[in-house]
Amino acid sequence: MKNKGLGRGLDAIFDAEGTSFGNDRNGAGRIEEIAVSLIIPNPKQPRTQFDENALEELADSIRTLGMIQPITVKKENDGRYVIISGERRWRASQLAGLETVPVYIREADDQTLHEMALVENIQRQDLNAIEIAISLQRLMDECGVTQDTVASRVGKKRSTVANYLRLLSLPPEVQLALKNDLISMGHAKAIASAPEKSRLGILNKILKKGLSVRQAEELARKLAEGKPEREVLADDELPDNYTRLVEHCARIFGDDIKIKKGRNGGGKITIGFETDDDICRFLDKLQNI
Repeated sequence: MKNKGLGRGLDAIFDAEGTSFGNDRNGAGRIEEIAVSLIIPNPKQPRTQFDENALEELADSIRTLGMIQPITVKKENDGRYVIISGERRWRASQLAGLETVPVYIREADDQTLHEMALVENIQRQDLNAIEIAISLQRLMDECGVTQDTVASRVGKKRSTVANYLRLLSLPPEVQLALKNDLISMGHAKAIASAPEKSRLGILNKILKKGLSVRQAEELARKLAEGKPEREVLADDELPDNYTRLVEHCARIFGDDIKIKKGRNGGGKITIGFETDDDICRFLDKLQNI
């Protein structure tokens, strides 16, 4: 069975068996060339901001190559066409000075139109994890569908949808850090698996120490097992020369490097690895130094 996923656009919806949005089973619709002036944005479009520089770049491309991908629309009773997907292309076509554009006309009622717009927004590749989570939650709340239905609409496993939705239960500080790319989705999942009272503490340590996802998962695991927060999240600041040593080692062995200073002098360095192939890779790098 063909793998489906985010990024395929509405094709993932229209082509998926059993996920029709109300058209007949043969996918009723047609492509026509219509006036740009007859096309209007969807008033319930989830996306409200468009990068002006990116629009100008797209407009330049359209001037050179024309409109390659049709805009998907729904025809209104007044003769105008509401955009289902492709508002960015429509805006760029106006900047490019086009009078007509190719459109793919589909039949859809208002509820279906709103659902399709939400799904099309989720399929965009430039969304961060929080934006995806918010759009998935909107799809459930505003269209009255279940997690299972949402998963089928966007071509993802139910567990993946559940993981995104879990992000919305995280503290605002964690959501903001994820939205601003200060932490990854993996970090956020690790934080979500920790006791609620400890989540900000883990975030603080991730940001302060630049912890890897694996290290964040280890902290969350210890806290979930009931180990004292003051012990797990202790500020074990190391001297600068220790930090530099870890940075140099990380260039060879990856980011799973741990250094611990003993209370009475001495200490130990731990290098993590997963398979024998990692050992071979370490040796190759050491030989090339």
